[in-house]
Amino acid sequence: MSGKTVIVTGANSGIGKETARDLAKRGAKVIMACRNQETGKKAKDEIIKDSGNPNVILMKLDLSSLESVRLFATSINKQENSLDVLINNAGVANTFGKKITEDGLELTMATNQYGPFLLTHLLLPLLKKTTNSRIIIVASDLYKFAKLNLDKANPTDQLPAYIYYVSKYANIMFSLELARKLKASGSSITCNCLHPGIIDSGIWRNVPFPLNLGLQIIVKTMFKSAKQGAQTTIFLAVSDDVAGVSGKYFKDCKEASLRSDVLDEGNAKKYWEICEKLVQLHPKDPKP
Repeated sequence: MSGKTVIVTGANSGIGKETARDLAKRGAKVIMACRNQETGKKAKDEIIKDSGNPNVILMKLDLSSLESVRLFATSINKQENSLDVLINNAGVANTFGKKITEDGLELTMATNQYGPFLLTHLLLPLLKKTTNSRIIIVASDLYKFAKLNLDKANPTDQLPAYIYYVSKYANIMFSLELARKLKASGSSITCNCLHPGIIDSGIWRNVPFPLNLGLQIIVKTMFKSAKQGAQTTIFLAVSDDVAGVSGKYFKDCKEASLRSDVLDEGNAKKYWEICEKLVQLHPKDPKP
């Protein structure tokens, strides 16, 4: 990955941090896009020390804020000449407390789906300038516990724990539709999504006491480590085996099947239009 530039969202902890560490060891310029700058700074210093690669940059990005996404994308487009890999990794599981963002979006959907949707759009020109660039979206097999209701694409009145599953369903629909649109436009950009496994990561920290006591025992004994969970993301970022491969779903570094309803192209097109409205996409904003 020497000479290549990679953005990893949510790189301050969990599988995002392990992904950034691995890519830094491979010589990439790694841009860590993180909401929490304090933990981000610690992770950056650790990765630089561990990898021996000083070309690791920390930048502020709060995916739940459309303004923050636009400010981040503007900075990237100004300072970078190329972007080889965009890894939409960051995610939140707001288990019980209902929260609405400054843009009127449900927090989990804003962070896991709508922020990445807008970010990807705004970085498309840079990705298109770069030969054979890749977009990677970290989804989850937990999508199987949900179904996206197009009439409630901004589910502010639903249980947040369930909305996490919905956001992963949305990630997959977004990824597949983006791949189709990129292919139709003749772009060489590929887009794939993945299931990292059930991971011992910071995403479980929002489970309240006392439920978290039993969960922590399960997490520590049965779940993958963050390093193990990062392997499929890394594979999609670096492997020649997936050069030119797009519109697929992976787990354990292999292509995997998806439930038929999430493959519905008609629903994906409708949802795409809904996403454009929810993120307030401008007519002049880049599109696939």
